Amino acid sequence: MLAIIAAVIFGLALLLDLANASFGTVLDGGTLLLAGLLCVALHLAGVGAGARNLSFRRRR
Repeated sequence: MLAIIAAVIFGLALLLDLANASFGTVLDGGTLLLAGLLCVALHLAGVGAGARNLSFRRRR
């Protein structure tokens, strides 16, 4: 899920860069790029992957 969010953020950053636009001094292409990289890093770290079943069955 975080990888999809990162792809959307990277797309917005690309559109802002191509249009030479920004949403003020806080939200510009560089900020969106860093937010996308943060989402990719969290995705690669396994955050948001959901709960894993840690229990296992014993063989008899």
